[in-house]
Amino acid sequence: MGQVSVTLNGRTYRLECGAGEEAHLIALAEYLGSHVDTMKQKFGQVGDDRLILMASLMVTDELWELRRQMQELKTAMAELRHDRSTADETAKSIRTDLADTIGAAADRLEMLHERFAKGSSGED
Repeated sequence: MGQVSVTLNGRTYRLECGAGEEAHLIALAEYLGSHVDTMKQKFGQVGDDRLILMASLMVTDELWELRRQMQELKTAMAELRHDRSTADETAKSIRTDLADTIGAAADRLEMLHERFAKGSSGED
C-alpha cells in the first residue's frame, strides 16, 4: 500500500492509497488545492473546512456539468446511429429499386433489339 503527503491550505495530510496510485492521488490533491486557492483569494481565510468544502463543491459542479454533457453526447450519438441506420435502409431500398429499374430497362432493350432484328431481316 502506498502513502502520500498532500498539502491543502497550508495543512499537510498523510493519505494511503493503492500501490502505484501515488502520482494520481497527488495530482487530484493538487487539482483540489488549486480550487482551494481560488476560494481563498475570493473569500479570504474562512477556515480549512469551509474552503475545502467550497472547493469540493466547485469540483463536484464540474463533474455534474461533464456528466450532463456526456449524456447529451450519448443522446446525440444514439440519434446519429438511428439516422445512419435509417439512411442505410433507404440506400438499400434505392439500390434495390435501381437494380429492378435497370433490369426492366435491360429487358425492354432486349425486346426492342429482337424486334428490330426481326424487322431488319424482312420477317414480320
